[in-house]
Amino acid sequence: MSETASTMLPIGTLAPDFYLPDVVTDRYFRLEELKGEQGTLLLFICNHCPYVLHMKDQLIAIANEYKAKGIQTIAISANDVETYPQDAPDKMQLLMADWHYPFAAYLYDETQEVAKAYQAACTPDIYLFDEQLRCVYRGRLDASTPQNNIPVTGDELRNALDNLLSNTTITSAQIASIGCNIKWKKE
Repeated sequence: MSETASTMLPIGTLAPDFYLPDVVTDRYFRLEELKGEQGTLLLFICNHCPYVLHMKDQLIAIANEYKAKGIQTIAISANDVETYPQDAPDKMQLLMADWHYPFAAYLYDETQEVAKAYQAACTPDIYLFDEQLRCVYRGRLDASTPQNNIPVTGDELRNALDNLLSNTTITSAQIASIGCNIKWKKE
């Protein structure tokens, strides 16, 4: 595991569009088809990352809770499945069944072009976009990691989500997410 920090896409950036397959439905989706009425939470995750697995329960809870409030959650895996076969689409589908399908889609970015467009660097890499798909938050879920004893609460992301929904300013003091590096293909 190579601990990596997110690169912190600039606030105000328009979410790059994509056309990717959902491993659950075998359908291809564009961002516009999946976005939420009030906002869109985009997560770069993978099946085996200990950081993602550490916060799994909060990721699921947040996706379910905020869906009812108009925020749609989309997950994308961009890892190289040649090197990391546990992140292959069939395994992604099994993971979503185990997690009881909390996301609008779990998309597979085989070319890794979408991850590059978002400047994603780690799993989890977390982005929150407003209803116009402008980045309002990018950073960590909370201060918890698999190595410390801080409880996983999702408080930093929840604060951003609540502020977005209440039209309150989201703090610019956002802290990078830390996780496993995205497993890039060898060029």
